[in-house]
Amino acid sequence: MTTYGGRRTQGERDAITVEIGYALCSAAFAAAVLFGAVAGPAYLFGLSGGVRGVLVGAGAVLAVVVFFARVASVLLRFGRGGQPSQPGRTNPDS
Repeated sequence: MTTYGGRRTQGERDAITVEIGYALCSAAFAAAVLFGAVAGPAYLFGLSGGVRGVLVGAGAVLAVVVFFARVASVLLRFGRGGQPSQPGRTNPDS
């Protein structure tokens, strides 16, 4: 990216937009899968109200935590430039 106070090119702005979209979509998918895995058995097996409430509550809390953790990890990795400039190579000088 450019230095602080510098202008970003259109390509850089597009890359940031795509990365934010990817972070949100992948986080929503991960959160939905986790919620379904935790809260799903409550509905699948017809559990009582108390147990169902605990599972749904735990699933919701875990889904929110996973959502924000995924968004943060994707955006922080993007900010560090965690991918090599040449696909398949790990050393920029190779």
